[in-house]
Order: sequence, then C-alpha cells, then structure tokens
Amino acid sequence: MLQFLLTWLATAVSLIITAFVVPGFVIASFSSAMVGAAVLGLVNAIVKPILILFTLPLTILTLGLFLLVVNAIALGLVGYLTPGLSVSGFFPAVFGSIVLTIVSSLIHQLFPTIESSN
Repeated sequence: MLQFLLTWLATAVSLIITAFVVPGFVIASFSSAMVGAAVLGLVNAIVKPILILFTLPLTILTLGLFLLVVNAIALGLVGYLTPGLSVSGFFPAVFGSIVLTIVSSLIHQLFPTIESSN
C-alpha cells in the first residue's frame, strides 16, 4: 500500500514539474495533480493498451515513433477528464508526454522504491 501511495505522489509531482516546463500544460493545484495522477494511471491501464493495439500497424511502420502520438492522446484525454488540468493542444501534449516520462524516470531513479523485507 505504501508503494502505491509513493508512486501516486511521485506521478503527481512529475505532473507539476511538467506543468512548469511545458507551455500549454497547466495544473491549477496540487489536488488537481493528485486527481490527474490517478486518472493518468487509469488511462494508461485501460485506454492506452487499446490505442496501441489499434495503431499497431502504424507504430510498426514508423518504427515505434507513433507511440509518441499515442502518449500525447492519452495525456490529452487525462487533461480532458481531470478538472484543473489543462492541455491546450497536440504539441503541448506531445512535449508534455516526453517531459513527463523523463521527469518521472528521474524521480524514480532518485528515490528508489521501498521494498518490504517479507
């Protein structure tokens, strides 16, 4: 349970940092970032695999670069579904997905997961 909460918090902090870096990506408050992190987890678990499946031929044709578009669509959907989180177009969504991936990876590298000793 602690691992889940730490991952959720790290994702919310990653969203806030992304909002500072990417113009057109706006988060109103920390609570909006927490809700956005939860919605992002749901979109990544439910919607994104379906999008990847439907766009598989195009992804193969572009050698995987179309996954940037799929990530941007997922992030735009999160912005649409989350009150207080706004993504104002396609390119902010693309750049936001890239920055969010980098920032999230850095946060997970700096703060390793807490493993239980069971």
